[in-house]
Amino acid sequence: MLAFLNTIVIVMVGIICQYVLIPAHIADPFKPNLLIILVVYIGFRSDFRVGALSSFFLGLLHDSLSGTNFGLSGFTFLFIFFLYHEIAGRLYTWSRVLMMLGAFLASVIHAMLSLILLLLFSSSSGVYASILQSVLPQGLINAVLSACLFNVIPVTGREKAS
Repeated sequence: MLAFLNTIVIVMVGIICQYVLIPAHIADPFKPNLLIILVVYIGFRSDFRVGALSSFFLGLLHDSLSGTNFGLSGFTFLFIFFLYHEIAGRLYTWSRVLMMLGAFLASVIHAMLSLILLLLFSSSSGVYASILQSVLPQGLINAVLSACLFNVIPVTGREKAS
């Protein structure tokens, strides 16, 4: 129960930082996406049912607060969770380097999936340039920040391996 409450507090602090504090102080391509870092952490260390629901709802929350198309980040965060949860059993998930690599790759996957989905389902054309130019800086910032947040996020209770 205490880990659950800690997780809720971490999510609320991350949301406040990402949507209130960071945009006022950091320029656009260098803004970290704290929710992607949390989805990577959930993918590596959380139970399947809880992780899938929470990553989907974190994506919907990201869409509703950032003003992007509703459901776009929900789908991409869920895809990232499925991918990382599937490979988590084969990797040493307590590694800080793996968390950094996972956050960088999740940022790239999120941008590319968003770009593909916008190409398929949207008629606006100005979004593509902003996505492509911010992939690398945001991925690097997310990787560095995930190393800093590695010990702050509480353990959520991984499935028991048999």
